Amino acid sequence: MNPFASALLAWFDEHGRKDLPWQHPRDAYRVWLSEVMLQQTQVATVIPYFQRFVEALPTLRALAAADEDTVLALWSGLGYYRRARFLQRAAQICVERHQGELPRDFDALAELPGIGRSTAGAILAQAYGLPFAILDGNVKRVLTRYLGIHGHPGQSAIEKQLWLHAQAFTPDTRTADYTQAIMDLGATLCTRTRPDCNACPLAASCVAKRDDLTAQLPSAKPSKAVPTRETVMLILRDAHGRVLLERRGAQGVWSGLWSLPEASDHDHAWRAAQALARIDDAQALPAFVHVFSHYRLKIEPLLFDQATAHRRIGDNAHLRWCDATERAALGLPAPVRSLLHDL
Repeated sequence: MNPFASALLAWFDEHGRKDLPWQHPRDAYRVWLSEVMLQQTQVATVIPYFQRFVEALPTLRALAAADEDTVLALWSGLGYYRRARFLQRAAQICVERHQGELPRDFDALAELPGIGRSTAGAILAQAYGLPFAILDGNVKRVLTRYLGIHGHPGQSAIEKQLWLHAQAFTPDTRTADYTQAIMDLGATLCTRTRPDCNACPLAASCVAKRDDLTAQLPSAKPSKAVPTRETVMLILRDAHGRVLLERRGAQGVWSGLWSLPEASDHDHAWRAAQALARIDDAQALPAFVHVFSHYRLKIEPLLFDQATAHRRIGDNAHLRWCDATERAALGLPAPVRSLLHDL
């Protein structure tokens, strides 16, 4: 076994995380679900979502057979909802083509929706102990610092270089533990800010520590201005406390989720509200900003209390009046769910 892996595994045996819920049992479905949830999201945030998800949908077949609203409701708050749709579609493909199991073949696994090279490697390494490398954000940070690699890890040339090192360091034995160990190291010691180099098992050979480069590596992504968009969200609430929800289209942000009707400004909001219900007055609620990866969305909520539904609303499958209990069973964007909860 190479010295890098040996040092990492010795550290893992003493300090690694061994009580994460997807480790008991560590089967392919639970590993896959955790890997997808952990994309862009920290472990502490994921744990309650993971536990709720596997309690409701404990197997791949259960996920494949679930209706989309159930899946999105369980995912609501994690963001990047395309991950949840890809997850369910991949489960359905596994039922159709792979006897209801995630395939052990790397190419077949990596072809499934939402499973790229690193996620496929993580599933095969952790669930089956096969010697496949991973390269998530934590691993990229560890390797760029350890090897002193400059350049943004998202650039194809840098990423290709990192893959070569990731494969070279991945051992043929104890692959599952090694995979967890390198992720743990990045998450707990080799963090983005204030890394704990004194506790790191790789410190003696780390180029970034030797050359005082931990603040510079990994190299930052070239910055660009983040635009701000604005929208007015219509909260139409009837005398029974129900709120009118609208299912969003298949394209764009929050596609397919239930949300609040929107308008570009207050004038359009009034006309849109009048088309949806009989209304009397409106109350402007405090505006807030929701941040996406590529833009900021300024949301101005407009509350139309004591609204009365038009009869024709019942014929529109993309509109429905929901009370709090009904909303809890639907996939709602996190800011909308918070807004209605606070209301």
